[in-house]
Amino acid sequence: MSKDKTSLPGADAVREFMQLESAGGILLLAAAVVAMLIANSPLQGLYGALLDTPVAVQVGQLIIAKPLLLWINDGLMAIFFFLVGLEIKREVMEGELCSIKQVVLPGMGAIGGMLVPALIYAWFNWHDPVALDGWAMPVATDIAFALALLGVFGARVPTTLKLFLLTLAIFDDLAAIVIIALFYSGDLSASALMIGAAALALGIIMNRLGVTRTSSYILLGVVLWVAVLKSGVHATLAGVLIAFCVPMRDQQDHSPLRSLEHDLHGPVAFVILPIFAFANAGLSFQGMSVADLAHPVTLGVILGLLLGKPLGILLFVGLAVGLRMVQLPDKVSWMQIIGVACACGIGFTMSLFIAGLAFQHGGGESFAGDRLGILLGSILSALLACLILHISLPRDKNVAQEQIAAD
Repeated sequence: MSKDKTSLPGADAVREFMQLESAGGILLLAAAVVAMLIANSPLQGLYGALLDTPVAVQVGQLIIAKPLLLWINDGLMAIFFFLVGLEIKREVMEGELCSIKQVVLPGMGAIGGMLVPALIYAWFNWHDPVALDGWAMPVATDIAFALALLGVFGARVPTTLKLFLLTLAIFDDLAAIVIIALFYSGDLSASALMIGAAALALGIIMNRLGVTRTSSYILLGVVLWVAVLKSGVHATLAGVLIAFCVPMRDQQDHSPLRSLEHDLHGPVAFVILPIFAFANAGLSFQGMSVADLAHPVTLGVILGLLLGKPLGILLFVGLAVGLRMVQLPDKVSWMQIIGVACACGIGFTMSLFIAGLAFQHGGGESFAGDRLGILLGSILSALLACLILHISLPRDKNVAQEQIAAD
């Protein structure tokens, strides 16, 4: 018998979320591979023409005209960020982020996992102001791919280790949202910002008045998205802001937020993110050589993801444990933490998204080097994580079954 999302206990909700994200990661990988195959085939011109197809929507005097690629990155990804906002609010109010004790370890890991990769990238590109704009690319973790990697090991992975990765990745998503808002916004329009602020204020008032119909928040979110798009702030942030307005509970203890989150997980994991990957991962290797690997942008991204991410996580987690601020989770070893830290070097979706923002006003050379670095860094991080987790996770089936029973 199926269970309603709103009635699931916390552990079951997390388990369902992980299973869905893992399956979505496989489809995401397939979409990226297809995009690269097409970009390096006779269909390359058709692929580029498809993404450059102009799409316009007009309502009265309001016109939004963009190529298809930007509709995907600004429009569809706003829905992705809406889901991220819902997940963050749920975790803060009722989940893994509601207790200070629970968030110290992954929170410290997330801080280190952002600072060290950014510093490594900046060290390689300090001399180039244009390339330096991409400093945030190796900061992000692709939660779908990371959880899909853990899913390969099945019952051998302790649930506490999965929760550590999940919570750390949520912190990464939150940091990416702040980075996009502060560093990747364009020239601001005061009038559009005022309209956006009014829409957000209305969303907060609706929440305080107990409005629980989710369709009302979705319609308001469309207005907020248009205002933010026209304001110069990146439009995807509208999704996060309106998500924070959706009420957690109603008077009957039903959760509109959980229901909406549950309804969106499938479309986002199996439609929106694969479309994004297909549109952004189509890197053509024509004209590339081994020398391109030595480009500072490529090196900065590869080493930021492959070395910077796990090194930063381990340094800050080790500091927290060493200062006795917190202990390692139950049934989790340091080698397993190292494996998960390497899995966090799989940047892919968020890294590609930030790359597009960083170099959208520049030439194609940096962006191509960017994608090359993201793809190689993510692949190498995944392989290293698989090797370490294969060695460190228990192989005895009885041990794995005991872990399932305990969880």
